[in-house]
Amino acid sequence: MPEVRLTWQEGLRFEAQIPHGHTMTIDSPTAGNAGPGPMSLVLVALAGCTAIDVISILQKQRQPVTSLEVVVQAERVEKHPRVYAGYEVTYIVCGSGVDRKAVERAVSLSEERYCSVSVMLRQSAPIHSSIVIEEEPIQSEGV
Repeated sequence: MPEVRLTWQEGLRFEAQIPHGHTMTIDSPTAGNAGPGPMSLVLVALAGCTAIDVISILQKQRQPVTSLEVVVQAERVEKHPRVYAGYEVTYIVCGSGVDRKAVERAVSLSEERYCSVSVMLRQSAPIHSSIVIEEEPIQSEGV
């Protein structure tokens, strides 16, 4: 079973020991800002989970992707506990001749089947996604 251990450092700053030997600093953005806050980490988890799925699926489909950027924005409610009310996920895919349908399928598979973070978060707030494909010119060899 994965385990995270959080140790208080000072103020509102903690050191997190996370699986596979990684550590990171977590802090309150309003106090010390020495590291990301917990709510930002939720967005990182969503972006990271779906990005890993999407790039893996596109690579298996041999899509000519040269870069992938996932941008997650979220709206928070005003009253405590100030949860996220919804998420906007934008997939920016670059490459020459990337098939839009393949990207749509990869995003759909990630959001509905493989990304446990999006499946979990979707139970409490809607997730809307959009896809931007930036066509890169084919590089000619030798000029």
